[in-house]
Amino acid sequence: MTMRVYNTLSREKEMFEPVVPGKVGMYLCGPTVYKPAHIGHAVGPIIFDSIKRYLVYKGYSVHWVVNVTDVEDKIIVEAEKRGVDVMELARDLERQYVDGLARLGVRSIDAMPRASEHIGGMIEHIQGLIERGYAYVVGGDVYFDVSKDKDYGKLSNRKQEEQLSGTRDGLVDKGKRNPGDFALWKAAKAEEPDAVKYESPWGKGRPGWHIECSVMAAKLLGVTFDIHGGGMDLIFPHHENEIAQSESLTDKPFSKFWLHHGLTRFNTKKISKSDADMARVMVDLQLNNLLAKHPAELLRFLILSSHYRAPIDFSPETLEAAGKGLGTFHRLFERLERVIGASPYKAEKRIEQVRDQANGPVAAAFLDEVLGDQVRFLEAMDDDFNTAAAIGVLFDMAGRVNRFIEQTRLETKRDEAAAVLASGGATTLIFLGRLLGLFEQAPETQSVGGDELTGELVKLLIDVRAMARKSKQFEIGDEVRKRLDGLGILLEDRADGTLWRRK
Repeated sequence: MTMRVYNTLSREKEMFEPVVPGKVGMYLCGPTVYKPAHIGHAVGPIIFDSIKRYLVYKGYSVHWVVNVTDVEDKIIVEAEKRGVDVMELARDLERQYVDGLARLGVRSIDAMPRASEHIGGMIEHIQGLIERGYAYVVGGDVYFDVSKDKDYGKLSNRKQEEQLSGTRDGLVDKGKRNPGDFALWKAAKAEEPDAVKYESPWGKGRPGWHIECSVMAAKLLGVTFDIHGGGMDLIFPHHENEIAQSESLTDKPFSKFWLHHGLTRFNTKKISKSDADMARVMVDLQLNNLLAKHPAELLRFLILSSHYRAPIDFSPETLEAAGKGLGTFHRLFERLERVIGASPYKAEKRIEQVRDQANGPVAAAFLDEVLGDQVRFLEAMDDDFNTAAAIGVLFDMAGRVNRFIEQTRLETKRDEAAAVLASGGATTLIFLGRLLGLFEQAPETQSVGGDELTGELVKLLIDVRAMARKSKQFEIGDEVRKRLDGLGILLEDRADGTLWRRK
């Protein structure tokens, strides 16, 4: 199957053919470490982690780079506000961010270069642009001259008069030749800390925001690499300026494919617009705070349930809906474990490896359907990494495994061949889910959020409810279920007993 990806640069889907056959270099713009990361900062890494997983499955050798911007005006301001050292603040927030990503299953990043460690390369790059006539010096500042780049605007499709909008520096009276010229180097101010003052041919200062990514990407991935990613808010000015300053120096394409993910929309309609209330909302949305309240797999599942180019609505309602969807799979895996007596998370044989167990028309139909679903999953991922469609296929597979268990009555009778086939179907589902970073391990058991005593107390109430129902005291049984539901405990009545789980 041939892969096609949507390239922001061409505004169409293109056949995916890397610069070097069999190898993929991938760069994702990472965090500016001046405030604790929120869930929106995890969207890109989760999406591109899934992309890398799939590319590796397809046989590519992938080198994935995510930068850390630790030299930036906002960090200086925040460090001064907190009364801490600039780099101390940056390192602490970077550590929190990396820890949060690891919990979300993002463990495949190969390099996380820091801007502060590549200042020399940035100075060389800027000097090269000056020598080629693409940049000019004004006092201790250096600007890129957009008028010299004839195809400037090709990524964002912006005209010259629109180029100022969205820039971080804005138009300042420092002798800029054009309103859209952007800073490559910024002269240091007397009151700024020495930690962010670097020596250069133009005096002490620090690099502009855009030059950092150009230099780190080229250093670690080469002058031309395969995939450059980031949020849609980075198309202009950041990525547009990266292209300009990179290609003006090398006369070669910077990145072959540009992939941009949708932005995260937070539901704040019910929140007053006061600064204090909005600040509290943003604290709740901080990555580490969300991970303290919600399973990491749930957050990942929610993000991947949308196509990466679509916006992601993040709210209590969407979290609840994602939880119900994820619960479909968890219930299936629990059910199958009861049927086969072993955890499907540890099973190794997928459906194609147990096809000899498909005895009879029901089993043969199940085998064909699951094999077809596997193809559909791969087709979805081959079509611009469509994780939303791929997850839709996983739901279909879950339904098929559940129906097969019912058709073969595996919960009430022993049929070794059917059990092996059902396990193969679930193992295939789990294998495909893991290409997205899902189903890597069983969810936390019933004692989540409490101790063993909690589990025993719930079981006691389940027994009381069962006795009440047996003696036809249904009101008592209903009240037990209702009260448990109010405490966040869901009961599921099955032929072999009542199961419980937290919402």
